[in-house]
Amino acid sequence: MAPWALLSPGVLVRTGHTVLTWGITLVLFLHDTELRQWEEQGELLLPLTFLLLVLGSLLLYLAVSLMDPGYVNTQPQPQEEPKEEQTAMVPQAIALRRCRYCLVLQPLRARHCRDCRRCVRRYDHHCPWMENCVGERNHPLFVAYLALQLVVLLWGLYLAWSGLQFFQPWGLWLRSRGLLFATFLLLFLFSLVAGLLLASHLYLVASNTTTWEFISSHRIAYLRQRPSNPFNRGLTRNLAHFFCGWPSGSWETLWAEGEEEEGSSQAV
Repeated sequence: MAPWALLSPGVLVRTGHTVLTWGITLVLFLHDTELRQWEEQGELLLPLTFLLLVLGSLLLYLAVSLMDPGYVNTQPQPQEEPKEEQTAMVPQAIALRRCRYCLVLQPLRARHCRDCRRCVRRYDHHCPWMENCVGERNHPLFVAYLALQLVVLLWGLYLAWSGLQFFQPWGLWLRSRGLLFATFLLLFLFSLVAGLLLASHLYLVASNTTTWEFISSHRIAYLRQRPSNPFNRGLTRNLAHFFCGWPSGSWETLWAEGEEEEGSSQAV
């Protein structure tokens, strides 16, 4: 590996996240919080549980940020025509597009990410904190990471508050509790952001849409031509498909099924 590769944005962001995570954890252990009191009293179950949750959230973060988010295969040549079964499933009005950047044939719900320089299946967004796209493969893990991270942040927020113990004079309090107070404010900010992100993604998952589709539906051909979300199959099926991959099938097939259902209802 070249030395300058260690200064790439991805390495810097992931290193920063790791250092910040363990730095905040260390502050909570070193100050007179309930975490330290449990440790001094020999009650190690809760401190170990907290450490395991922190470690789990960090491992989930690294998994989401390092894994393939669902890149579209770049092997087909630019001259290759769409397969017969693909064109049969998709109406001519929603013909599959060829990406103007990497020249691959884009499935429905795919989008080219200029940061990753690849097309991503069921593209949701590019996360700068992950330095990776959130797409078809890692989106479920991303939601799981947000949920676990929020639990850790809220617990850490409570622990930081338990050790603040306001007293006068304020100068002495600030010298002894200033770092813990800054940690508390940081945890509050992160908890707010993580909570809003988790709520928004759970809403999108429940309706089987993505951040990109939600924001840019007026610019997306396969959404602009339909009065409602063509991929929404109800809360239960949406959740089952997102987290378990059931029922299986391509987005082209799901879109065509919705088109047939709308056509039948209009005929009646």
